[in-house]
Amino acid sequence: MTKPLLSRPKFQRIAAPLVVGIILLLAWELAFRELNVPIYLVPKPSDIAQAFMQYGGMLFGSLWVTLKITLLAFALAILIGTLVSFLFVQSRVIEACFMPYAILFQVTPIVAIAPLIIIWIQNTTLALVVCAMLVAIFPVLTNTTMGLRSVNPGLLNLFQINKANRWQILMKLRVPNALPYFFSGLRISCGLALIGAVVAEFVAGTGGTSAGLAYQILQAGFQLNLPLMFAALFLITCTGLVLFIAMSMISTAFLRKWHESEMS
Repeated sequence: MTKPLLSRPKFQRIAAPLVVGIILLLAWELAFRELNVPIYLVPKPSDIAQAFMQYGGMLFGSLWVTLKITLLAFALAILIGTLVSFLFVQSRVIEACFMPYAILFQVTPIVAIAPLIIIWIQNTTLALVVCAMLVAIFPVLTNTTMGLRSVNPGLLNLFQINKANRWQILMKLRVPNALPYFFSGLRISCGLALIGAVVAEFVAGTGGTSAGLAYQILQAGFQLNLPLMFAALFLITCTGLVLFIAMSMISTAFLRKWHESEMS
């Protein structure tokens, strides 16, 4: 028997947040109209929509600049984080020597080291990519390393009894076992790459035709143009949500046929 549309889990996951969001936006609009809240304090959703119509071309141009930095940093984080985790799993000594430095980069605020990176790297775009990559790399590195190490001891013994070499154990046992951990790291890292890109743009203060969304937020703040500021913030939030959904879809596509976390 076919389930009613409202009782389907996929429909609930999509429809329920949308309904709640629409209710909150309506409450925001009506309450602020009734209370006559000044636009220079907090704009109404209708004011933000008007800012989108007025500054849409500029905002989406800035979004592309920020998104380009985010995707480049995310790709670098995946590549470097995965390669380093492969190295760590080969030797506990190597992991013990270098993991503390990875943690050191993670716990150091990017705002504190971004000015140094921007001074050392003359190319502004490359400097922003490096800053964002440093923020995004840690979840990929730690999750992948954990997945590569969390193999079944019986299966590992079976591979060793059959005289499998390190490469065969890595590619045929450790990597498939690490995929759920790896994709979990990607879902976290994609958002951190966006955060790192925006924070690095704030620190760099880049302007002109190459300005990202962070620059638009700064300029809107200086001009007390809060609808424009909220519109830029909304674009950043939507971009992070789209990246997370894309990583979740990729994870489901790889894991749904064999891993219990996605089979349902």
